[in-house]
Amino acid sequence: MRTRSQHEMHSRTPATEDATTKPIKPGMKQRWLVIILALTFLFVLMPFLFWQATWFGRPLNDAQLEKALANVDQPREIQHALSQVADRILSPNPATRDSARRFYPDITRLAHTGGDEIRLTTAWVMGQDNAVPEFHQALSQLLEDPNPMVRRNAALSLVRFGDVAGRDEIRRILLPYAMAASRNGKLVERLKPGDAINPGTLLGRVDADHEKFELRSQVPGTIERWLVQDGATIAVKQPVLNIDPSTSEVWEALRALYLVGEKQDLPSVERFAQPQQGMPADVRQQAAVTAREIESR
Repeated sequence: MRTRSQHEMHSRTPATEDATTKPIKPGMKQRWLVIILALTFLFVLMPFLFWQATWFGRPLNDAQLEKALANVDQPREIQHALSQVADRILSPNPATRDSARRFYPDITRLAHTGGDEIRLTTAWVMGQDNAVPEFHQALSQLLEDPNPMVRRNAALSLVRFGDVAGRDEIRRILLPYAMAASRNGKLVERLKPGDAINPGTLLGRVDADHEKFELRSQVPGTIERWLVQDGATIAVKQPVLNIDPSTSEVWEALRALYLVGEKQDLPSVERFAQPQQGMPADVRQQAAVTAREIESR
């Protein structure tokens, strides 16, 4: 009986060995290494990349600014660029301030053609340089903007030009904002009085003709009260709830009225000098200072 020699056993072809050899399973050490790398990407790299994409403080050079301001499909990139131009305007370095001027035509263009968030941001940026007639003219036109936040920013920026044309809009900041319905239908409330909201917060919906339409806030603040009952039938442009102004907006309005306020503004201003729930002490102090300044004029 013949047996295979040692030479025969070692003379098998590599192909035969590949076919009969099973892949080696990764050990626990390798598995944990893969898991750690995946978790590092998820909890460290992903937040960093998101922060990089949304942080407006990331510096942009001239070429990047030009590209971003022209990218109509990326409003966040445009806002980032506008914020960077504002930083240049406010820089203590004269050369840096001068470098912002080449982008002024883009800013005035976007003030008329951009979406809500873009127009709002341009209204703020244009207030940073009160020596530009084109900015003054554009801000005056934005006082008629359909978006209340754009109007408010334009009114506050005009004060820096010594222009009181937006005084009525500034006064309205201190009053509850009456949110109107955009559709006919049945109101379905989502939030309740006392809830804090921001622009874009979903307040409820309007059910109309087997369709559901979202009702979103246009201003920041706190829901003061609903003006109609939940489930009631409402009409387009009908006020449906009151929104008390946010702390930051009250602060800005009081600072503006310190410069342009009149005697008739005193009741609204003095109301914020009194202790109120949710209104910090520095706002009450600003209201008192503003009231004294108005009375002295």
